[in-house]
Amino acid sequence: MYIPPQYKNENLAEVRDFITAHSFAILVNQSDGKPWATHTPLELGKDEHGNDILIGHIAKANPQWKAFEENPKVLCIFHGPHSYISSSWYKEEEVPTWNYIAVHVYGSISVMTTEEVLNWLHSLVERYEKEEKNPISLENMSSSTLKQVRGVVGFRIRIEEIQAAFKLSQGREEDHSRIIKELQSKSEPGSRQIASIMKNSGKDPAEEIKEN
Repeated sequence: MYIPPQYKNENLAEVRDFITAHSFAILVNQSDGKPWATHTPLELGKDEHGNDILIGHIAKANPQWKAFEENPKVLCIFHGPHSYISSSWYKEEEVPTWNYIAVHVYGSISVMTTEEVLNWLHSLVERYEKEEKNPISLENMSSSTLKQVRGVVGFRIRIEEIQAAFKLSQGREEDHSRIIKELQSKSEPGSRQIASIMKNSGKDPAEEIKEN
């Protein structure tokens, strides 16, 4: 994606944290000569060599996966908070804009075996269920229920390039206090989250988002 230099975030640790905090992403590839996109969880992990990878799954009924072998190049889009920024908040005249955080990950995809998918789903469910009052586990589910795993296609994505845009009114630091105040007055969660991140710009954005 196009990212003006002042908005580009090349802090990989910060970007990894953002991906982890916003793991429900969009998987994009080419299928039958046209773009195809699926909204699905994509978990950041490591391969056997310690390299960053993404792991996910889609329904087997979704024809998107049938193009993976022929054309393994994919794009994964991770969305963060965003908010409209009125130029009436600036000291000097300027056009309005939008603040946002987004990460694009490019890589090559490969399909996992059914056994690999099941092992990964066990760890995925355990990770998300640990915060629940009455956590469930795949270990306690019947074999008939677990047969649903046969209805999904699991995959790994070898990460080849990461592009991260953290657009937070850079270059307008003299207006930050007013922008933050105006954003905090809004009812939209995204506006409040952007305000919090701008206010605590020295802290990890992913942590700021979690706090709000």
